[in-house]
Amino acid sequence: MKKLLIITALFVSSLSHAQNLDEIINKHIAAIGGIENWNKIKSLKMDCSLKAQGADISINISQIDQVAVRQDIDAMGMKGFSIITKTEGWVFMPFQGHTKPEAMTADDLRNSQDDLNLRDEFITYKELGKKIEYVGKDDIDGLECHKVKMVDKNGQETTYYIDTESYYVIRQVDKVKANGKEMENTTSFSNFEKLPEGIVYPMAISSGWGSMDVVKLEINPKFDDSLFKLPK
Repeated sequence: MKKLLIITALFVSSLSHAQNLDEIINKHIAAIGGIENWNKIKSLKMDCSLKAQGADISINISQIDQVAVRQDIDAMGMKGFSIITKTEGWVFMPFQGHTKPEAMTADDLRNSQDDLNLRDEFITYKELGKKIEYVGKDDIDGLECHKVKMVDKNGQETTYYIDTESYYVIRQVDKVKANGKEMENTTSFSNFEKLPEGIVYPMAISSGWGSMDVVKLEINPKFDDSLFKLPK
């Protein structure tokens, strides 16, 4: 009988965690504008200002949902770019010593595919085959947060910190591999703004590389296909 009671208790506990996690995710999605509004977002263009290592850097991001994303970077009097599509990727960073565009490796391209998705990770995780797990609560800069771990099909792990009051993701920690070693990359989000389209977007993003402000954000712009192809 005792074993049966223990098994029953464990089942009820796991069921409760599942229900609580569903509730957290639903509140988060509602807080950022809801699935219906996010599903209307097919493209975006962002003009950003990045401060890193004492330098002012201009970044322009152009993206078509699940199709392609391009970043143009202007720093130290030099201009570079990266292009990612479902089938290929290119990088040209003269401030890192590049003299011509270089093709992404197969691993880098595969690990960059998430960047093609415009919609929030908690809207797309099921269709992308990702698994989520509730791992408790934590304090982030005085704010109580739910911790939710997400693992993709390649085993890449990200932990999201969801503010228990606003239900915005205010921090995420990605486990990444570099030079054969596993490292953690922490990104923080703030200055959330509700756009006319009904979605909520963080206008300030900071990480180990510096702090970035979104200066201008345009929803559903039209792009010429040539923008996402390697310049000749």
